[in-house]
Amino acid sequence: MPSLKSHRQLVRSFDGGQVLPLKVSDTRASPGSCLPKRCFRLLIILFLSSWALLWFYNHQNGDLSSPSEGNTTDHSLPPLYEAYHDFERHLPQHNLSLSFPEGRDVKFFWAANHVTASGWGNAMQEILINALLAHATNRAFVFDNFTWDRNGPDYAEFNGKLIPARIPLSALVSGPIIGSSFDPGDPTPRAVSREYFKTVCPDPTVIDSMTINEHLRLDPDVPASQIFDKWVEKLNSINDPCVEIQQSSFQIFEIWLFGSERILSLWPRLSKSPILRNFSWSPLVLQTFSRNAELFGATSTSFRFLPSYLRPSAAPPTLAGLQNVDPILPAPKTDPIPGLLVLHIRRGDFAGHCSHLANWSADWNGFNKFAALPDKFRVPVDGGEGETTERNMQMYLQRCFPTIEQIIERVRDVLADQKRLYGNKKELKRIYIMTNGDVEWLKQLKEALMEVKKWNAVVSSRDLRLGWEAKHVSQTVDMLVGQRAQVFIGNGFSSLTSNIVMFRMLRELPPEDTRFW
Repeated sequence: MPSLKSHRQLVRSFDGGQVLPLKVSDTRASPGSCLPKRCFRLLIILFLSSWALLWFYNHQNGDLSSPSEGNTTDHSLPPLYEAYHDFERHLPQHNLSLSFPEGRDVKFFWAANHVTASGWGNAMQEILINALLAHATNRAFVFDNFTWDRNGPDYAEFNGKLIPARIPLSALVSGPIIGSSFDPGDPTPRAVSREYFKTVCPDPTVIDSMTINEHLRLDPDVPASQIFDKWVEKLNSINDPCVEIQQSSFQIFEIWLFGSERILSLWPRLSKSPILRNFSWSPLVLQTFSRNAELFGATSTSFRFLPSYLRPSAAPPTLAGLQNVDPILPAPKTDPIPGLLVLHIRRGDFAGHCSHLANWSADWNGFNKFAALPDKFRVPVDGGEGETTERNMQMYLQRCFPTIEQIIERVRDVLADQKRLYGNKKELKRIYIMTNGDVEWLKQLKEALMEVKKWNAVVSSRDLRLGWEAKHVSQTVDMLVGQRAQVFIGNGFSSLTSNIVMFRMLRELPPEDTRFW
């Protein structure tokens, strides 16, 4: 396997300024001289032994690889999802001969300035609102990859590890935002890929987002719905079927909107839109969820809305089964798993991030502030502008980066609330921890949780069995688990938590079952 040092050399530019895309073949050793017979025999023995061990492992644990990975794929590097990219290129709506409202009649909306180098939670919330805007103006939403590095090599580096620089959206989600059909009678054309848009729209009308947003984006008294309506008016005034938002301009819907209650003004529209109501996770995500069903205590009834080939007992689906943009499991069908308590606990980089939030008196993410939810957060008035009091700092850390002792205290409080609300009718029996915490810290947390009560199991993201391609979309598996929890305790400052909360509110789960640290 290539060393991390060699990876870095391949990811970065050469001295001459030219960037070489990293391919699997680039990391292979060049042919050398003929091996002696003894060495050759030794290599044959090692190969056969490795093959036997691999065969035994797959048969003992279940082969979690997907058909698109192939049996000869080099797994020493992260996946590039070539089959998913190719699938997106050949969507049936990529055809100018189609009838209205597609074909030559179609109008497009392409937000070339979409967020990059951010986590999936941030990217997803922007995708949803951009797609909502496209739908409101009867334009085809132009989707792009989940992008860490827009124009660089195939791989990027994050926390010292290689990651795919661009993951095709169809590996993460399905539904209208990735090209499924709208309901009968809806005149909106299906979403198309960026590549197709670039082919049929070589000279689009390009708009700087500041044309509309300049005096609105940072005004705390301007709700997101007002900005949204201004953009609907702007797009409807343009006759050009090809509209692109200038890549170098600010996002239309920025973190300043999503990080405040201003975004809630769009909820009445978003919650009724097919963009959200027909949203589903991808078949790859659903398959991975099913393969790990025992971790969540999910029974057969938890999978009644899934096709048979995505259920736990099914054989691995075909490539065609994994490449499907239709919404297989929309939010209204994501029933809670009885007895499951899910905790979202961020570690790692969140230590510094939570301190930064405290110093700037940040608020919870907007979709974590629905009025019906029982837990509230009030921004302190005696801090901000880069500094805060020690009291405020400790308050932020407790709610953003809690210690094991604080986590245990909060779990006890929530259990007491559940007992008061439901008695013994809805007992919580199992815990799943969504986390990036290290193994030793998780061991200590699990031991502490087991002292709270006798749980059937306490498991975490670290326990998931993940195929090669599923590993780099595992955050979406966690989100689906949180979505389906009987009770969920999330991080109010997290966009990933806020997306889970949004789906739980859409599903009309009891607000008392969605809590925060």
